[in-house]
Amino acid sequence: MSIEIITETKYEDMREIKVGIIGCGGIANGKHMPALKRLPNVKMVAFCDIIPERAEAARRDYGTPDAVVYTDYRDLLKIPDIEVVHVLTPNKSHAEISIAALEAGKHVMCEKPMAASSAEAHAMVEAARRTGKKLTIGYQTRSTTAYQFARKFIAGGGIGEVYYAKAPAVRRRGVPLWGVFLDKEQQGGGPMIDIGTHSIDACLYLMNNYDVASVTGVTFRKLPEIARFSNEWGIINPDEFEVEDAAMGFVKFKNGAALYVEASWLLNIESGGHLTLCGTLGGIEMRGDTVRVNGEKDGALFTQDIRPNSTSRDHFKGENLTPEQYEAKQWIYSVINDLPPLVKPEEACVVSDIIESIYKSAETGKTIYFD
Repeated sequence: MSIEIITETKYEDMREIKVGIIGCGGIANGKHMPALKRLPNVKMVAFCDIIPERAEAARRDYGTPDAVVYTDYRDLLKIPDIEVVHVLTPNKSHAEISIAALEAGKHVMCEKPMAASSAEAHAMVEAARRTGKKLTIGYQTRSTTAYQFARKFIAGGGIGEVYYAKAPAVRRRGVPLWGVFLDKEQQGGGPMIDIGTHSIDACLYLMNNYDVASVTGVTFRKLPEIARFSNEWGIINPDEFEVEDAAMGFVKFKNGAALYVEASWLLNIESGGHLTLCGTLGGIEMRGDTVRVNGEKDGALFTQDIRPNSTSRDHFKGENLTPEQYEAKQWIYSVINDLPPLVKPEEACVVSDIIESIYKSAETGKTIYFD
């Protein structure tokens, strides 16, 4: 197992990049636009949203003085000076807009999950290959100091051969009632495609294993009526709850390794959980900013907590960047230097394959086998 080493170039020497934002809702305001605004060479010159007031607010808060506003993304893609586009819309439109942007000659950052379906995700990968443009997906967990340290530690043989992993994404009472999270047509699913997607991607990233053999899954819709008054973000309307409230999947890899993933907005269990990897020489638990190593030496068992700092990251060592800020900066850095992005589209596509297979297995009661 090897990790790609990239020679560092000073970011301050990077040329100017003009960016267009498609989708000016919560994830744009909470993550992408604030992170991009910190980069002195990035200019957000166009904003698009089906609600014009949101696009106008984004232009006012983040745009250049001459930035323009649209309600149709096709108009934004016609601007020749725009080099990078961020697609920050509901899942259903990720593929359509991303493919159109790639074909218009733009590099694309698409928010997670990659698409609402596996077929759409594969179409996005093919479009990136066909156009020669870069495509990445917004899995910012990879940008944390802990995960970058853990990946290198595992790749260096720190826990031996990884053969079992757990990827939890569990909330006891945490249904998001804003946006379209409960709309199955717009989102493609519930907590598995919303928060489980982060855990799956993070686990595959640490394992460096994308060769899936089979997936078995179950889904539940048990608590929307029961838990409606104790939800963290307001009262649930069960009639609008079109997706699962919990989903679990068991993934087997071609090398015999296994992954158990669970995702829920409503589950009678303590929220959280630790992503865990077990190897022949030791194990790792991801506990926020801390990497817990469970090892053995000379017959004695030990536990060591390591809290990596910013020097553990691949780029911008010593800079105190949040995961969102690091994600944005390394993405622009990869575009300017023609380097692979931290999240490669082929890898994100496997996450979409797994999620869709969990849903299909739950629906059919059968294990889904990959060729």
